[in-house]
Amino acid sequence: MADPPPSPRDVLDWYLGAGVDETVGEAPVDRYAAPDGKVAAPGRPGLAEAPTPAPPMAPSISRSISRGPSDPAAPPSRNGTVQAAFDAATAATDLDDLHRALAAFDGCPLKKTATNLVFTDGNPRARIILIGEGPGAEEDRQGLPFVGPSGRLLDRMLASIGLDRNNTLISNIVFWRPPGNRNPTTTEIATCLPFVERLVELVDPAVVVALGGPAAKTLLAKSEGVGRLRGHWFPYSTPGMPRPAQATAVYHPAYLLRTPAQKRNTWRDFLGIKEKLESL
Repeated sequence: MADPPPSPRDVLDWYLGAGVDETVGEAPVDRYAAPDGKVAAPGRPGLAEAPTPAPPMAPSISRSISRGPSDPAAPPSRNGTVQAAFDAATAATDLDDLHRALAAFDGCPLKKTATNLVFTDGNPRARIILIGEGPGAEEDRQGLPFVGPSGRLLDRMLASIGLDRNNTLISNIVFWRPPGNRNPTTTEIATCLPFVERLVELVDPAVVVALGGPAAKTLLAKSEGVGRLRGHWFPYSTPGMPRPAQATAVYHPAYLLRTPAQKRNTWRDFLGIKEKLESL
């Protein structure tokens, strides 16, 4: 006999566990407004189409990143907001300074919709830093990265190779929660990137781990997905780093919660991270 279908409550609980707790878009849409600006008659919603979004801006890489021979040779120029972020980040001399600079920075639109700034968690002198995509609902409430279901899975993954938050540092490529847990836009990433790079400079880790596709593409300056990047190592450096770090990419824990078949591959990846740390 086939199993009964899940109840609506079970489905909602599954979505909440995966971090989906909102059904809103980035901008409100008046679906009662007619295209010519007149109000539509009652009972006829949906006459107006959602505004066509402008094409996303490419991230402005604020500092030089070590790239492979097939990667772009020069980063694009900075716009005014990214320049302001770069100036604020560069002035920070330690993580407390950087945290204060982020709290005072109003250039990222995500700040307007988020509850809390989510900066880092862990040891600021760690030899390994793990950088994810962006805060989720629980992270936004607590102001700490990776404290929801995916964070608990990440803790177990770290423990499997003898690591925890006392000897690692954890952060994200954006520091405020994107509405509805959507992926951060290229503009939002570009605005936060100077702070991310300054964070890595101040920590000066031996190993940088990108958690998930957006973090991998941002930090490694690669266009391939995590499935192609995982298991490989790349040099990562900025002008403020005394030496390059070794960087790699793994699947994001939230993805593993949805796709547990990839946990075996991620276990191999974490064994490789442990081996790399021991060799440096």
